Amino acid sequence: MPPAADIAAPPPPRPDRIRRGTPDYARINWALFLSGYAVFSQIYCTQPLLPLLAEHFGVGAAESSLALSLTTGFLAVSIFVAGALSESIGRKQLMFASLVAAAILELAAAIAPSWPLLLVIRALEGVALGGAPAVAMAHLAEEIEPAGLGSAMGLYIGGNALGGMAGRVFTGLVAEFFDWRMALAVIGALGLASAIGFALLLPPSRNVAPRPRRPLSAHLATWASHLANPALALVFAIGFLAMGGFVTTYNYIGFRLADPPFDLGQAAVGSIFVVYLFGILASPIAGRAADRFGRVPVIVGGTALSALGLMVTLPTSLVAVVAGIALLTAGFFAAHAAASGWIGLLARTDLGHASSLYLLAYYLGSSVAGSSGGFFWTHGGWPAVVGFVAALHGAAMVAALVLGRITRRR
Repeated sequence: MPPAADIAAPPPPRPDRIRRGTPDYARINWALFLSGYAVFSQIYCTQPLLPLLAEHFGVGAAESSLALSLTTGFLAVSIFVAGALSESIGRKQLMFASLVAAAILELAAAIAPSWPLLLVIRALEGVALGGAPAVAMAHLAEEIEPAGLGSAMGLYIGGNALGGMAGRVFTGLVAEFFDWRMALAVIGALGLASAIGFALLLPPSRNVAPRPRRPLSAHLATWASHLANPALALVFAIGFLAMGGFVTTYNYIGFRLADPPFDLGQAAVGSIFVVYLFGILASPIAGRAADRFGRVPVIVGGTALSALGLMVTLPTSLVAVVAGIALLTAGFFAAHAAASGWIGLLARTDLGHASSLYLLAYYLGSSVAGSSGGFFWTHGGWPAVVGFVAALHGAAMVAALVLGRITRRR
């Protein structure tokens, strides 16, 4: 059960929830793991390709980041619509349709003949992808017993990490030996295979059934009530700040490694992102630690670890850069796993709406901070990027500490 410091009186467990150690527990975990893999691999597959895209289409570093920022920006908006639609058409159907549509658009992006058309397709891909992450965390929170939720959320975040790593590493390697178009095609094909696996594995819902569509005013009132909850608002802020700093670092580290004194090729730059394995390992560990020790220590510790890793990347040493990115990745996914698991405890009703707000903040952080980092890269190089991201980390730690005080008072 979650510690008292997280929430004063958690709702009693329902007898029909999925228990840890059962076959359905394994199936729902692996289904959502595949979903997280597919979503994140397709979102971030363009990130290591930004230098190649900038060269191929003749655009600058900040403009090339739009191939990622537009996806996450439109994803943030579509999450609202997807969360509302899931009530009337069912979560499994929505997530499956989302994954299939995104994979098809990824394949279309691989053959885009112009930069504007590529950006349009990547924006549409963000819209399509909204259906999966919008309800995934809420689905886990409503279907799994509280005692097993932290581990399940950690595994889901681990799938996100694996997708993020694959989207970066696979594209870098394929682009080195073929080109960026083939790299995007491979990611799209793997996304389609993941969608099929998801549909075959996910058990039928036990606690949520489709219900009549509610008017827009009802959805707006629900979102407003969640935003009026100061504890939830702070969780949303943590998502914005942590994700913004993480994506900014990854957006521009590729440019740094491709420039002197490193002068790395595309495959070498892509292989740096193998450090995402640290995120895959950190997520379930952080989930279990949050269940046992509380979420504030995990969020603060994870954010501090990310900040430390960021500082380690400052020297012009490839070993230091790789080690720093590894620490930053582990810290980010630890903090994200703990923060996202808090949504189901703080929002007693309408978890889909609360999750959609968290993910709106999360992906807006990716989009806004990720593109804003281009200003710091252009005008101050890597030290300026580090300063910008460090400020985001500091704000996230303050938000977590304030959140801890609020939940203790309750």
